[in-house]
Amino acid sequence: MTRIAVLGSTNMDLVAYTARAPERGETVTGREFRTVPGGKGANQAVAAARAGGEVTMIGAVGDDAYGAQLRDGLEHAGVDTDLLHTAEGPSGTAHIVVDDSGSNAIVVIPGANGVVTALGPGEIAAIAAAELLLMQLELPLSAVVEGARAARSQGVRTILTPSPVQPLPDELLDHIDLLVPNEYEAAELSGQAEPHAAAQILLRQVPEVIITLGAKGCLYAARGGEPVLFAAPEVSAVDTTGAGDTFVGALAVALGEGRPVAKALAFASSAAALCVQKPGASTSMPYRSEIEADAV
Repeated sequence: MTRIAVLGSTNMDLVAYTARAPERGETVTGREFRTVPGGKGANQAVAAARAGGEVTMIGAVGDDAYGAQLRDGLEHAGVDTDLLHTAEGPSGTAHIVVDDSGSNAIVVIPGANGVVTALGPGEIAAIAAAELLLMQLELPLSAVVEGARAARSQGVRTILTPSPVQPLPDELLDHIDLLVPNEYEAAELSGQAEPHAAAQILLRQVPEVIITLGAKGCLYAARGGEPVLFAAPEVSAVDTTGAGDTFVGALAVALGEGRPVAKALAFASSAAALCVQKPGASTSMPYRSEIEADAV
């Protein structure tokens, strides 16, 4: 099994489903509300575990009811939570509106995630024992930089999802092997709206880039090679909330197993396509058997 450490956020997703998202100053009536365990870090951890990885979660939850539910959800998925600390105060939350097209808008409130500003010896050891480290930007940047630096010093492959998007310092980018932004994030980071152009700019900073393009698939680019566009499976989306995290978690497992890039991307794309056909984030993530059946 691929050993994966995830340094990231754990949130409770508070999800409202409605025909269309409200405009500024407008109130609309929704049809359903759900609470679903989430957070980009926890989502990637669950996705990787369900895809067949051996996963350790590094982060924090609050000492509230959500914190207990979030920990239980990760453990139920087979994720090691020994390094998921309990902090005083509320857990992180994500307030999500999903419309009838499956598109979403999200406001994240960090809560306990905000206390993860540095890593201790246990966290550093867990990163060193992994084959890949997955990171996002819902934790304080100081912790993300420290994690990336620790991974690089031990030869652990690093994958960063730059969300929520923000300027990335060289002290972080210097330790990133693979950057996985979506189309919007790639444009923000590069100043280029066109994905191929954005990828070329980003390759000046990291060796490999995968820009996820939703229903259009993804663009893979590496230094010294031509960018390649990989199509996504055609499906009817119900809720796209966890698609990107599912893609990254499954991709990490496939890469850790030594699959060629094309086959790893096919595996990850199948996982994401299965995810968007069900509501919720972590609750919609497929198991390895489902992914392999879909990828055939």
